[in-house]
Amino acid sequence: MKRQIVQDIKIEQDLTINQLVKSLYKSGGFTAKKVAVGVDILEKMIKDKHCVRFLSFPACIISTGTRGVIKDLIKKRLFNVVVTTTGTLDHDLARLWRPYMHGSFQVDDKELRKKGLHRLGNIFIPEENYGGIIEKKIQPIIHSMYNKSKKWSTKNLTWEIGRHIEKERNSEDSIVYWAWKNKIPIYIPGITDGAVGSQLWMYYQTHRDLTIDLLQDEQELADIVFTAKKTGGLIIGGGVSKHHTIWWNQFKDGLDYAVYITTAVEYDGSLSGAQTREAISWGKIKEDAYEVTIEGDATVLLPLMIKALYERLK
Repeated sequence: MKRQIVQDIKIEQDLTINQLVKSLYKSGGFTAKKVAVGVDILEKMIKDKHCVRFLSFPACIISTGTRGVIKDLIKKRLFNVVVTTTGTLDHDLARLWRPYMHGSFQVDDKELRKKGLHRLGNIFIPEENYGGIIEKKIQPIIHSMYNKSKKWSTKNLTWEIGRHIEKERNSEDSIVYWAWKNKIPIYIPGITDGAVGSQLWMYYQTHRDLTIDLLQDEQELADIVFTAKKTGGLIIGGGVSKHHTIWWNQFKDGLDYAVYITTAVEYDGSLSGAQTREAISWGKIKEDAYEVTIEGDATVLLPLMIKALYERLK
């Protein structure tokens, strides 16, 4: 094995983000080097014209400014398929209509409850800016959809919501809007696990023939995977969105490209903390895939990595 000398990072005034990331590769600095490797893999994946690209992420980051990074990836069509959780719809849509606030981890949550504030990490969400506004806005959309069809997949549900919000003042800030606009499917396996899902259940109380067809989503995912020459994934966080992405890709002998960003640990056997090497044992990532697991907070790492990627792609 060729030995490389560890080089110091030099912060120059005109240093670009891409140059900084490349210097992390040479610095050999623990997770920093993985960040550089991750951007290299993303660049290869985006430039591979035979690769179907999956983007997987949990809802929590959509409550933060990282929503803008995710939205931009979809707006620029850098990914072909999105797998996420219902909370992505919740936060993306709620923030379309009402603001979220900076908060703190170090706070008395009992006092927040009295003041009508939800806490998501260090983000404060007024109650009226979440459940109430989602119910007010989503129920008419569900009714309009119901009048068109009694059966919806989560992809078509998401696209229909995107179509309905087109004329909203801030629609171009929305992930859902750009997914509809660019016809990029969003699949949500756990659709009832969130505020929008609860609104579907509420409507179902008086419209028992309303059906959310999860198996249609699964069939479409199967068709995507089985017809793809190659697949790649940027997989942020864990849970059902991560697993659903790698689960389907095992049926084509695994992802050809995989970049994980996670804060979870692997020693408890959790899927969220499982490294890319574990997925290789299941055939969810190919043995010879370009792959890396980057330990860290996506709200810090993702903007850095995507800016470096954009500078390379120009």
